Amino acid sequence: MELYLIVLLCLAAFFAGFVDAIVGGGGLIQTPVALILLPNLAVSTVIGSLKIPSFSGTALAARQYMRAVKLHWNLLLTMAAVAFVFAFIGSNLLTKVDNHFMKPILLVVLSLIAVYTFFKKDFGIQQAKGHSFRKQLVLAVVISMVIGFYDGFIGPGTGSFLVLAFVAVLGFDFLHASATAKMVNLATNVGSICLFLLKGKIIWGIALPMAVCNSCGGWLGAKWALKKGNSFIRVFFLLVVLGTLLRFAYDVFIH
Repeated sequence: MELYLIVLLCLAAFFAGFVDAIVGGGGLIQTPVALILLPNLAVSTVIGSLKIPSFSGTALAARQYMRAVKLHWNLLLTMAAVAFVFAFIGSNLLTKVDNHFMKPILLVVLSLIAVYTFFKKDFGIQQAKGHSFRKQLVLAVVISMVIGFYDGFIGPGTGSFLVLAFVAVLGFDFLHASATAKMVNLATNVGSICLFLLKGKIIWGIALPMAVCNSCGGWLGAKWALKKGNSFIRVFFLLVVLGTLLRFAYDVFIH
């Protein structure tokens, strides 16, 4: 493979890792770039290869968050286990069917998310204490099932959807939501990687250099998020949601 392709893919991976560490959505950067630069590869092979840099960047960002943010470990481990299983199922389905029919639905959902987050100024600024642990656990399992499957089957924007769900449904602030999302996203990546390894869908010559660059971006992004706090993450979240919205709008109406 030409050197310039690897360089461009690595640059995309670095910026994807940076964005993903703050509020998720890194796949919106590296996935379209990889699909454009590698048009002769099957989509499942491209997505499978990208799961390695996604995992490495998320792992490094998760480590940063673990050292600085107090996490709900009982809740987190349950979510991670459920998300792993459903990401595996989603990735298995991806190798068999097309997922484009979901994009118009996601376009509507993202539009509502953007409007709600923009107008509700206190959204995700402070933690809300509204649920008993049992209710929180049930809601967390449902979130992990739905978004875990989504990550395996479609992928881009998973981290942002996790952050949104943790803020809107579980009452987390943006900082705790981002930290928890990193850990759950780690599990969904592992679930998908296991499936793609079994299917032989990973090209290591692409995956490994991108993984190094994604990790560097993830490390830097987590540092910024921890330093700047909830208000910064909220603004970044809005930008990523709008970026996701534009991406899906392009896919639905133009592509």
